[in-house]
Amino acid sequence: MSLARVVLASGRSLDLSELRLSATYGGMLGMLGTPEGYPCKPVNDLKIKGLVRAAARAHPAVPVHLVPPPREYPDQYAGAFGPVEVLPAVACVGAFHSTALDRDHDPVLRRSALTIVWFQPTARVPDGRDTEETLRGVDWEGLARDYEF
Repeated sequence: MSLARVVLASGRSLDLSELRLSATYGGMLGMLGTPEGYPCKPVNDLKIKGLVRAAARAHPAVPVHLVPPPREYPDQYAGAFGPVEVLPAVACVGAFHSTALDRDHDPVLRRSALTIVWFQPTARVPDGRDTEETLRGVDWEGLARDYEF
């Protein structure tokens, strides 16, 4: 059973079988005034690397793709680690499946898979064509891998 079906810009349909949503800065809110606890490039890079590593551990046989997140710079404040840099509010890790990449493969026995990490402004499940544009632009054919049931 699929949680949702996403249609890529290429027209390929993907089934979302697993989705993990988390607050991008969960647990950091109380620390925002301290030098070591404000959203900045080093903190964001660590968050992103952690999400990608966790996705790879959760699905070791499936490739992981990070959709590069937009980064905003809301003010001129620069702390010890540089200027404030803000990512979208929700970090997402989704396990996606589709038909096999190789058209010669048996469509009943073979599928393709890719774990995708992306960020979005709200906590909602991607659905159909009403999906974040950056997620819809993923190069499935270049990134996913075929597997056998």
